[in-house]
Amino acid sequence: MENFDLGIIGGGPAGYTAALHAASLGQKVVLFEKENIGGVCLNKGCIPTKSILHASELFHKIQNCTDCGISAENISLDYPKIIERKNQTIEKLKKGIELALKNAKVTVVKAEAQLIDARTIKAENIEYNCEKVICATGSSPRLVKGLEFDHEFLLSSDDILNMDKLPQSILIIGSGAIGIEWARIMSNFGVETTVVELAPHLLPLADIEVSKRIERIFKTRKIKFYTETSVEKVDGKNIILSNGETLNPEKVLVAIGRVPNKVECINGVKYIGDVAGEIQLAHYAIKQALTEVKDIPFEKDLTPSVVYGAPEIAWVGKREQDLEVGTFTKSQLLISALGKAHCDNETEGFIKLLSQNGKIVGAHIISAEASSLLQQVIIAMQNNISADKLKEVCFAHPTYSEGIFEALFRL
Repeated sequence: MENFDLGIIGGGPAGYTAALHAASLGQKVVLFEKENIGGVCLNKGCIPTKSILHASELFHKIQNCTDCGISAENISLDYPKIIERKNQTIEKLKKGIELALKNAKVTVVKAEAQLIDARTIKAENIEYNCEKVICATGSSPRLVKGLEFDHEFLLSSDDILNMDKLPQSILIIGSGAIGIEWARIMSNFGVETTVVELAPHLLPLADIEVSKRIERIFKTRKIKFYTETSVEKVDGKNIILSNGETLNPEKVLVAIGRVPNKVECINGVKYIGDVAGEIQLAHYAIKQALTEVKDIPFEKDLTPSVVYGAPEIAWVGKREQDLEVGTFTKSQLLISALGKAHCDNETEGFIKLLSQNGKIVGAHIISAEASSLLQQVIIAMQNNISADKLKEVCFAHPTYSEGIFEALFRL
């Protein structure tokens, strides 16, 4: 039996981050991964989706750039090539992580691992003794009775990444990040797209004004959607909704979230990443790993949420519906007020800041570069920097960032 300082089951963002940083401290580390290094994020989630999303946005923009004096004719779409590029991107990034693990002298075991106890891991009939064990075995698409994946008509978020051709029409069930992003992708490619959401508004975890703006954007993009609606029954290729309507899409994407993979909980083992059942985001998992291995704290309440596409959607902290009327100040700046937005032909969206006692407590942004804009606000929030102090910062012009600066003066 070989001895290690740290044993890690799962090679996703939580697992490989913990492995690399533990190794940097001189620890002897073994990492077990039964499928692919990089986990869901790299192989079945964030990275492949954004690769396809980028291609879809290019395709849409090329078709709609006459206002910029550019006219393109006979544009062709090679969807298998888009999937090929997606796969190449995954492989390139995966090899980068594998090389980093190798250089850090992390022992990587490509096999299914079993927890025997808080200090013993078994794989391929070999036992590994570890002073400490981290379990980061991830999550899987949520299964719902009546909407079981058949991988041909009823698709999971894993299935849709590997379609070799685009459908003529698609129904997306659920309007979280996965549902919104795939609705944008399919719409950009000219697929007739419909979204069904059980909650009163699309993107129900977002601030109410963000949700309403997304609904407006979907209407302008001719993405049909139903709210406060569920799928009552699947009858062959007919989808019967709770409102009595029947839809006949070519494909159905069931995008109603993910659930932690089942594991046997053992006292003394640390569970991080999606399997921990907390916030299912790669950056949250990475921060959990850093906290566990290097004792670097982070404020969980300031974990950013981002939905990609044009425009990006990003938020952090309190939503307006979370706050009692009269206890906060609100600032809202339309992105169309920014010169850079007009130059880029990206005028859709707004920056919304919420403050209490002179400090920002929530930020909600729909804009090009929203994910980057949000980080500026998070740094101020986490370091307890007041809105007045933030006004002293010089923001470059013309940028989207100066929208944050302008919004500060409206608090």
